[in-house]
Amino acid sequence: MEKRLGIVAILVEEQASVPRVNALLSEYADIVDARLGLPMRGKGISLISLVVEGDTDTLGALTGRLGKVPGVKVKSVLTGFRESEPGDAAAE
Repeated sequence: MEKRLGIVAILVEEQASVPRVNALLSEYADIVDARLGLPMRGKGISLISLVVEGDTDTLGALTGRLGKVPGVKVKSVLTGFRESEPGDAAAE
């Protein structure tokens, strides 16, 4: 399956949800290339941006699970960059 490169923006509005968000990000750490977290204490929210690279099923699973966490909003953008996994028929 081919890999896609993308960006995921996460808005955490309920601070009680932070441990669940961190647990999910740790679970999907193999597709996260970079992470930037910005706690906006004065506003009571946190922003997290991710650079991700993985197949669309895995990226969708991550964003879907994050979106189900109470007080969390997620937006993702996948670039047109595609890379086939070694052993895929498309790569040969």
